Amino acid sequence: MDAVAEDPPSKTADGITEGSHQGFEVGQRVQSIDKGPNKIGTIKYIGPVEGYQGIWAGVDWDDGDGRHNGTVNGVLYFDADGEKSASFVRLHSLSKGVTFLEALFRRYRGNTTKEEQDEMYVLSASQKRVAIEHVGVNKMQEKLMHLENLFHVSLEYAGVSEPGPVHEIHGILPKLEELDLRGNLLPDWQAVGLICEELPALQFLDLSYSRIRISSDSLPIFYNLRTLVLNNCGITWKQVERLKKSLPVLEELHLVGNRLRTIEPLGEDASGSSVSSPGMFVQGFDSLKLLSLEGNGIESWEEIAKLSQLTRLEQLHLSNNMLKNIIYLQPQKLDHCLSNGHEPRNAQHKPFENLRCLLLGGNKIEDWASIDALNLFPSLRDVRLSDNPISNPTKGGALRYILIARLSKITMLNGSEVKQRERKDSEIRYVRFVMTTMQGKSQEEIARKHPRFAELKSQHDIPDESWPVGVTGPQKMAAGLLSITLTCVGASAGEKAPITKKLPATTTVGKLKLLCQGFFKLTPMKQRLFLQEQDSPIPTPLNDDMETLGDLGIGASVGNILVDEVENC
Repeated sequence: MDAVAEDPPSKTADGITEGSHQGFEVGQRVQSIDKGPNKIGTIKYIGPVEGYQGIWAGVDWDDGDGRHNGTVNGVLYFDADGEKSASFVRLHSLSKGVTFLEALFRRYRGNTTKEEQDEMYVLSASQKRVAIEHVGVNKMQEKLMHLENLFHVSLEYAGVSEPGPVHEIHGILPKLEELDLRGNLLPDWQAVGLICEELPALQFLDLSYSRIRISSDSLPIFYNLRTLVLNNCGITWKQVERLKKSLPVLEELHLVGNRLRTIEPLGEDASGSSVSSPGMFVQGFDSLKLLSLEGNGIESWEEIAKLSQLTRLEQLHLSNNMLKNIIYLQPQKLDHCLSNGHEPRNAQHKPFENLRCLLLGGNKIEDWASIDALNLFPSLRDVRLSDNPISNPTKGGALRYILIARLSKITMLNGSEVKQRERKDSEIRYVRFVMTTMQGKSQEEIARKHPRFAELKSQHDIPDESWPVGVTGPQKMAAGLLSITLTCVGASAGEKAPITKKLPATTTVGKLKLLCQGFFKLTPMKQRLFLQEQDSPIPTPLNDDMETLGDLGIGASVGNILVDEVENC
């Protein structure tokens, strides 16, 4: 039991119902008075608890930080979302919240109390308190008194639970364009609508960390809203679908952390009512340019394919999900996989035809077919693949240059611009890497594993570096060696002339360190190697001791390795 704001209750032989519900009801959103405004939950039970006196409220806390799952001493009172997300508290420990305007005046017109002012100090050298003078605070307070001039209002965790006198809102905030209502207590979309209908200039609305019911198709319309943020709201895709008609000009929709593992489009039956149609494409959202579904636990790309007919979509954020592969289904195949007898997709539009930015960091992508599939997206230019097995060199993934070479149209990779010089160097290096690692393989196998190899080899006019016909023995071995120049830049090694050696392409970074130990008298533990490429201002660190020279894409031309010294090793 979690007895907030009072001593633990005394046990009785039976649960005695005492007191009233004091205006609270099951399903109501509340704040904890003692634990601060960020402690928000939903009342799921009001009544006696066996073995304890009085009336208790069973609250399921949004942050999951409670005592139990709704069961106490073997008695189930309610079902909580988590194993320990709930607790019982006294009703007087909870706040029902305030109206929108009450929260606004409290946040923007409230004066600093003497107690708060007394806490604003620093200690002098003699450990005496020196009051902090807030330069310009009077001017700022005067500005905030004129709410009619505000374009942005932030009321996060302000306890807003109802609109209040809505007819006054427009006169007080006639110019408001951005409204932050994160972590408040509004119960449903109708209540949100009553507030926003009085804000005709509103373009941005953040309702993250709320639990707002969207249970009706007849919802208020937001005629000017461009950006809606519903992160960590526990919203389902069916609820998202119900919002479509309310948001005719919406351009950005953020749905991070809602456990939206499946996307279930809604169609209409003969009576015009919404019905679930899992095989359909998501329709509507005709102005949507950015959709963020990060951190939702999505596993299958089939769910993502249902978004392919959002014709204005330019940015799709899918980081921190559980996607294992990427598939670009051609129009005919997409129809076969998803139509299931429903009205077919719009044949005039290619799948994801305007998508230019795709964020996939923090997933489980590990196959090259997924990387190659990105080339099929018609407009894709910006991709994030960091924190995937395929892009993590320390776990057998590819170096940046390989990703750049395989992604023919990408101009931004993992948040870093791919300039023309880097693309050219990466593609040449990649061709040499393939030539080194695929010696003796058939053209068919090379084309299957490296679809862009022949194209890039021809584009950059790279000659064959294969062994001459008829050459055998030592001559054949010499023809397959790489020329590597080792330059020591470590301080303790002193000035030493660079050393050029012929080494097999299978030489690992770890083996190279052993050779450098003999050349420069630096133990492998004290070495850090870098690949210095021509015309590249920043050398590439060689952190994987199992990586080979062939993996680095060093061709028959000279490869320059810098040998630095690790400090304090």
